[in-house]
Amino acid sequence: MSSKQLAASVSVALGLLTAAAGNLCAQELSELSLPPNGMNQKAEVSQWIGLVKVTIAYHSPNVHGPAGRDRTGHIWGELVKYGMFDDGFGPSTAAPWRAGANETTTVSFSHDVTIGDKSVRAGTYGLFLEIQPSGPWTWILSTQTGWGAYQYDPKYDVVRVTATPESAPYTEFLTYGFEERRLQSAIAFLQWEKQRVAFTIDVPNSVALYVDQLRKDLLGWPGFNYQNWQNAAQFCADNKINLDEALVWADKAISEPFRNAAQGRKDFSTLKTKSAVLRAMGRDGDADGVMDEAIAMVDAPVMGIHQYGTALLAAGKPEKAMTIFRLNRQRHPDEAFVTYVGLARGYTALGDTRNAIANWEIALKNIPENQKVNLPAYQQALKALKDKG
Repeated sequence: MSSKQLAASVSVALGLLTAAAGNLCAQELSELSLPPNGMNQKAEVSQWIGLVKVTIAYHSPNVHGPAGRDRTGHIWGELVKYGMFDDGFGPSTAAPWRAGANETTTVSFSHDVTIGDKSVRAGTYGLFLEIQPSGPWTWILSTQTGWGAYQYDPKYDVVRVTATPESAPYTEFLTYGFEERRLQSAIAFLQWEKQRVAFTIDVPNSVALYVDQLRKDLLGWPGFNYQNWQNAAQFCADNKINLDEALVWADKAISEPFRNAAQGRKDFSTLKTKSAVLRAMGRDGDADGVMDEAIAMVDAPVMGIHQYGTALLAAGKPEKAMTIFRLNRQRHPDEAFVTYVGLARGYTALGDTRNAIANWEIALKNIPENQKVNLPAYQQALKALKDKG
């Protein structure tokens, strides 16, 4: 090979090496941790609806933009275009707004939820928004995520739900949040500039999810504590759910949660829980029998007996309630407030105004410090009886 040929070969090789190095450099730069496009910072907000975790991840632009230019009044319909539009990138020629900046805004659900009238399975979805100059806007959940809405395709839509935008206090940075947070639902909202738009997330089986979790918990270490079985049974009784199994749990709290490993406890509290389960099942006779046994326990507390009496009053059983209030007074002769309040309420329910007044007066003479906040209500009950008499 001549010297000229050698020089040419070296030149080509160096050129290829330089090109490869340039491509490699560009690739590495694209993967560096640099500030996001337009300085639209990443943001994330999460909310639990019972056991269900909901997370919205987005990039948050601000009204004044990266150069500080005030875009107030130019967000809706200008920066964010109305309807389905063509951004000029990617295959989509009719896309909604990405409901944020940069990458697709996403919403994730740890469990299945309901939005509108549609069931949405646990997972992560692209969250888009189609806005209009008048009339409702449309939230869109899609199985498709990526960069912006440039590859949006309606065939991947899971939910489309309309929402009415509302005027809102000025908000510089696009912000997501949650309000009206309940055990079975929450409202997710987007607020930016002077607009706010929201959608409701429902978890209709929220209580059942707790029951499922309780069942799993009781298989493990928590199951070695009888009080956990009692608490699980009480939860079911309070919510009138899973009652057959709850009765088994209540019995385990009383006897043996784990045979030869953990002891149950038969006392006023555990028997009261069993009674609550039976009552929720509509087995009032059995429930009353268990409570009679509970009240006979030596540890039956004055307040526990009193509360049972007031529950009987609420159930429309004044004679039975009066029996309980009298028993409470006999069992706790040194207690000079709660027992007399019980008698006063019992006599009131039976229409015996004279004895009701007499017992209220004794109770109010002995009112403890921690009950004085309720004194006006007690005095009003006494006044009503005297006015009646």
